[in-house]
Amino acid sequence: MSLKVDVQQAIFAILTLIVFLGTVYSVKNHTYLDTSDPSLTNLPHHLHETHYFATKANLLNVLFIKRAWAWTSSAFFFLWITSPRQQRSIRSLSKWALGTAVWLVFTSWFFGPALLERFIAVSGGECTISLPSGATLSIPSEFCSTKSSVSPHTHPSLFASPLLLPEGHWTIVPRMRRGHDVSGHIFLLTMSTLFLADQLTLSLRSRSNSPWTPAHKYAVMYAFGTITIWLFATYTTSLYFHTPLEKLTGYLLGVAGYALIRMI
Repeated sequence: MSLKVDVQQAIFAILTLIVFLGTVYSVKNHTYLDTSDPSLTNLPHHLHETHYFATKANLLNVLFIKRAWAWTSSAFFFLWITSPRQQRSIRSLSKWALGTAVWLVFTSWFFGPALLERFIAVSGGECTISLPSGATLSIPSEFCSTKSSVSPHTHPSLFASPLLLPEGHWTIVPRMRRGHDVSGHIFLLTMSTLFLADQLTLSLRSRSNSPWTPAHKYAVMYAFGTITIWLFATYTTSLYFHTPLEKLTGYLLGVAGYALIRMI
């Protein structure tokens, strides 16, 4: 069995085990937050006072998970630039470009709303706003499609029903809720982890034929470090956020995204 298969199988197995065990634990111990429930999504996690990673403001989420593809891209380019000239293939660059396209299509834009937002809509989701009073209000879906900020001053017709509205000027960005909210974090972390594992194997296979430069050694360490962070981030997400089915679909979509990348 080649080193390439060993590394990829090991990382894939660890990733899968983390998602499975984290999800099972979250169900057994009631640690996850249903992010598709508009009455809960803007409230602090019920474990935020005792579990640091149960709050969305934790440094892992703010500095790394929110910028996961940027960190993954930096690790990829560090590997690619420091590799021997004969290994700097257009194929690797094409894989990264396709991965970037998959990331954008699922999380940012697909001829309008991103695919993950479209999944919520077709599964019965509604465009909602969570008012400062804690109440939720459904509004036309186009406001979620355009990510437009709304307020009683800019869109008075949306707030015509009798609601307890706070005084002063305030705005809210509506979000799609109540549908199947695929875990975008699990999706991206899965695809990023498998993509970097694939790129690392190119360096590991060639080490005996082409000794690494000091810069490339640091690049390999950086890539392994990034994968380690993504595995830990997958663990915290599996424990504290999204329903089990939403984490499963996020994982499967991440694997599918990587499979698409591998086709190049």
